[in-house]
Amino acid sequence: MRVSPLSPCLARRAWLIGSGAAALALAACGSTQRAEPYASNEWLQSGANRIANLALRDNLQSVRRVQISLYRRNPREWRKWCGSADEAIQRTWESISQNAPLPQLHGAYGIDAVRLAFETAPKPFEGDRVAALVVGWAALLKQANGDTWEQNMLDGVSAENSYRAARNFEISLWLIGSKTGPDGQPLLLATEISERGRNLLVDRELSKVVARLDLLAAQADEKYRRAALDFSQNWFLGSLGPFLAMVPK
Repeated sequence: MRVSPLSPCLARRAWLIGSGAAALALAACGSTQRAEPYASNEWLQSGANRIANLALRDNLQSVRRVQISLYRRNPREWRKWCGSADEAIQRTWESISQNAPLPQLHGAYGIDAVRLAFETAPKPFEGDRVAALVVGWAALLKQANGDTWEQNMLDGVSAENSYRAARNFEISLWLIGSKTGPDGQPLLLATEISERGRNLLVDRELSKVVARLDLLAAQADEKYRRAALDFSQNWFLGSLGPFLAMVPK
C-alpha cells in the first residue's frame, strides 16, 4: 500500500508537535533531577514562603555542619554531658525540634543562649558551649522565619528579625575566633591550620547563613515597599491588558 506524503502545512505542524513534545520531555527529565517533588503542604505556601522555608532548611544544615566541626576540635565540650559527639548532636537537635530546653542552659534561649556560650565572668559557663551556640542560633533562625519552622500563606519573614539574626551570626563568628578564657586559651577552636592546609568550614558555613539572612531581609523589606505598586500594576494590566494586546507592535 502506498502512503501519500503529507502536505507542507501538515508536515510543518507535525514537526512542531514533535519538537514540542521532545522539549517537554527534556524539561521533565531536567526538573526531576534538580527539583523536589511537590509536597501536599506546598498548596498552602506562596512562592515567598517556599523560598523562606528552603533558606531555613539550608541555614539549619549549615549550623549542623558547624556543630560537627566544632566538636571535632573541641571534644571537651560534648564530653561534659554525653558519651560521644553523635549523642550530643542528637540530643541538641531533639531539644530544638521538641522545644524542650536543655537543663544546662538554665532557660536561656535565642541570643541569651549565644551569650551564655561565651560567658567567662563572673562565673564561667560550665555547660557545653557548642550546644549552647547551636540552640541559640536555631532560635534566631526560627524567629527570623516568622517564629515558625515552616511558613504558609499566613506567615512571612520578619525583615527586622532577619537583619538582627544576620548581625548576631556575624558577632558569633567574631567571638569564636577571638574570645579567650581566664587562661588565655581560646574558648572554642574553629580554624585548623596544619600540614594538611587550612580548614575554614566554620567561617564558610556561618558566612553562608549571614548571606541568606540578609537576602531574606531585603526581600521582605522590598515586598512591603512594592505592595502598592504591584496592586496598581495588576489593576492596570487587568483592566487594559486585553486592549493593549490588540495594539500592533
